[in-house]
Amino acid sequence: MTRPAAARAGGRPAADASRPGASRRVAALVPLVAGALTLAPLLPAPASAAPPLPAAPDGTVDAERPVRIDVGRFEPRTVTPGSLITVTGRLTNTGSQPISDLSVRLQRGEVRTNRSELAEAVADPDPATTVLASFSPLQDELAPGSSTDFNYTVPSDELRLDRDGVYPALLNVNGTVDGDQERRVGELSTFLIQQQVQPPTSTAVAWLWPLSERSHRTPAGGFADDGLADAVAEGGRLDRALAVVERLPAGADGGAPALSVTLAIDPALVEELAIMADGPYAVAGDAGAGTGTEQAKAYLDRLRAVADRHPVVALPYGDVDADTLLGAGLADVLSRSLPGSPDGTAQDPPGAAPQPATPTGDAPAPEDTEPRTTGAGAEILNDVLDVDPVTDLAWAADGGFEQPSLEVLHDGGIDRVVLAGDALTEGDSAVGRDGSDAVAHTTVPVEGGTVDVLVADPALTAVVGGAEDTPGGPRLAEQRYLAELAALTLQSPPGSQQTLLVAPPRDVRSGPEGAGAMMADTAGLPWLRPETLQGLGAVPTADAGGLTGPPDVRRLDPEGTATLAAAVAARDDLAGAVVGDAGTALQAYDAGIARTASVLWSGDPEGFRAAATAARRAVERLRSRVTVVAPADGTYSLASSTAPLVLTVDNDLPFAVQVLLQVRTRGSRGLSIGDIGAQTLAPAERTILEVPTDVRQSGGFAVTAMVTTPSGTPLGQQVDMQVKSTAYGPISLSITIGAASLLALLFLRRFVNLLRRRRRSAAAAEVPPPGLSAPPTRSPV
Repeated sequence: MTRPAAARAGGRPAADASRPGASRRVAALVPLVAGALTLAPLLPAPASAAPPLPAAPDGTVDAERPVRIDVGRFEPRTVTPGSLITVTGRLTNTGSQPISDLSVRLQRGEVRTNRSELAEAVADPDPATTVLASFSPLQDELAPGSSTDFNYTVPSDELRLDRDGVYPALLNVNGTVDGDQERRVGELSTFLIQQQVQPPTSTAVAWLWPLSERSHRTPAGGFADDGLADAVAEGGRLDRALAVVERLPAGADGGAPALSVTLAIDPALVEELAIMADGPYAVAGDAGAGTGTEQAKAYLDRLRAVADRHPVVALPYGDVDADTLLGAGLADVLSRSLPGSPDGTAQDPPGAAPQPATPTGDAPAPEDTEPRTTGAGAEILNDVLDVDPVTDLAWAADGGFEQPSLEVLHDGGIDRVVLAGDALTEGDSAVGRDGSDAVAHTTVPVEGGTVDVLVADPALTAVVGGAEDTPGGPRLAEQRYLAELAALTLQSPPGSQQTLLVAPPRDVRSGPEGAGAMMADTAGLPWLRPETLQGLGAVPTADAGGLTGPPDVRRLDPEGTATLAAAVAARDDLAGAVVGDAGTALQAYDAGIARTASVLWSGDPEGFRAAATAARRAVERLRSRVTVVAPADGTYSLASSTAPLVLTVDNDLPFAVQVLLQVRTRGSRGLSIGDIGAQTLAPAERTILEVPTDVRQSGGFAVTAMVTTPSGTPLGQQVDMQVKSTAYGPISLSITIGAASLLALLFLRRFVNLLRRRRRSAAAAEVPPPGLSAPPTRSPV
């Protein structure tokens, strides 16, 4: 499908380029807080931001425009000839001086008939106003800090709206400050829209509405704070976000809502609410300190009712930042969070520890075990909300995915992605900002095929996301929303239909007065038509170019990401020791890592670094639960030269692990330790291991013992012990025998010498002394 160029005439009308002097002097008083007044920033302000006041660049109150204007009513939304334009609201003096002689009027600029011209009007810091209505006087004086309501009406004929289109308009408040001369003291920029009652073309608009929240749980699973209770309580951010969809008008039949809004829900949020609803729950280690049990129950009841009437898309568990994870080499963390993939095991069920992935010992395998066919995220939404969510669609929180992320998502069962128009090289064509037909459906290539892309309009994303912060209030944000859609409809050829997708920021704060009113307009105005995501996907695709990084992308803090990567490396090393399915065994810790990697941490680098450090420590504590038990007195005794060294190893984990036992002597050659190879430790048990030894001499030996994963990384603590032996080893025995033999030889030698001496003594006694003859040998007779 091609995009025929329609209404490509760009640039400013001549009337804007050459204004008469009087108009130029009026314009000099109009520094269109314009782009700022009705064009919200691409990303919403932090949740703690207060409603904006007229402010100078340094953040102080603007002394030139001390009156803040809050609009409650701006009617009609689309003007027809002869209608009466009504603006009501409140004026507040934010300055330090009284203001008197207040008056208000509406003035308008040249008509815009396509989105390109409208974008120029929004971006112009000094817009022209060519038609000025009459001033309407208000009360005489407004003291500092005080407010007054106003009601202003002007016939549309007085503004001379001579053709269909979008007219930049300025609500101008004049007054006298502290008795000085009269001047402009307040202003608001908005748009007047004139449309045919039955226009020849229409624009189909689909909505994707996020229900996501940065986790208030620690990586270990406990509650760090009770902030979610505030978020779902009356007036909280999530309460207002759900109310937007709850309060949609009913359709013509009075039953189903007039607009089908696709809800994008983080399973980790629903899981967290379920834990709170089960109550009581501890907060920061304080048992029973949680206060949100009743609020969580009520919120889940409301969410079930809404999910029963609107489609639900499951976000990845924890709403992880895919591009940050892929950039840090943590693709497996993304895969384990995917809601529709069997590899998506990350979850932390309330009150349930992970079961052993495979049976150990002689225990039989459960007969009813079936292979997982979907991810844990889908199961959480099904169990808690009783819905079957869409799991093949991924929504880029910051508008775009890098190609590596897209490949991993596609491998994990993702067939469709939602990208912002500015994340595609020809994204302006996809949303009609260059005068083309808006077609919110295209494709991008991946290895082995393509992925469907639904293109979200970045301008409307900004308008909805910043509705609460729009100067003048949500009603003027709604008028900007209508102006964008009216310009798109006006540029379309007769009989054609434009398609657009509105996908607000994840932490959207717009409530029923802003986003809710915009949704109701989508269903209630004749030139707009509500559509679904499925309907957008059925429209023939149109080329929108390739991937490109959207501007102002926020990523998770690099230092915190490096710490998280260290936690994942330690987790992966332990996974190598798990007997069976490590994804199932470590699912609670994988869930903690996924919650830590949430894209919603991108705006809080310091908080993310703290969460990443907590995740690393949680994994370290997990690894420390497998350790060698130290002897009571630090000493082992061996009874013989080959007696085994008996050690006790404690596995306090709820799953079996395979470990290596490392026993070493320090600086001694008298004791050798054998290798017993890999050992399987049963879950939640102590195991006795016998290590063969070879003692070559008696005495004491310094020995260290620890267990490691199969890759050799230590688990638990290293135990230092003293091993004593009184048995003779081969060397000692040889020395002893040699000494005994030598002693026997010495004794024999002494005995022989003694005999010899005795014999010599006896022989000496038989020889006569000198001078004596020997006795005769025979008788002479």
